[in-house]
Amino acid sequence: MFSARKIKSDPGELADQLEGETILTPALIRHVIADGCVRLPTLARAGKTTKIDRLVEVGAWCDAAFALIEIELPAWSVRRLVCEDGEWLCSLTRQPNLPLALDDTADARHQILPLAILLAFLEAQQKVRGVRGTNAPTVPQVQASSGCAICCDNFA
Repeated sequence: MFSARKIKSDPGELADQLEGETILTPALIRHVIADGCVRLPTLARAGKTTKIDRLVEVGAWCDAAFALIEIELPAWSVRRLVCEDGEWLCSLTRQPNLPLALDDTADARHQILPLAILLAFLEAQQKVRGVRGTNAPTVPQVQASSGCAICCDNFA
């Protein structure tokens, strides 16, 4: 079912296409998988995508979206999934135990729940690709100081 095509569109472009959709179809989710997923085509060649194939066939869109997140972004999990004013808000996180105010989440809103989940999935992919695209170290580099270090704490 899944083609082994290379990623043709940026997750941002794919998200723009999804925002205007009013219904989720098998063709649309296949488009997201074909153009937005990196790991799935390799797993399809190995015959390990039967779960997602079945979910798409029966129209279990939310479960299919969660399975995509599980396979493509294993470090990410759902942080929030709420319906506010007729719109679904889906937030994905890499650090679920961090307070919400400090967390760098991938958030998306849509009137249709599975599309909100897919949009958050695409935003998380953008964040992952942005991190991979930079050459900045993840740990701040500190130069060794020349001189002596003095402890200035008052332990009294």
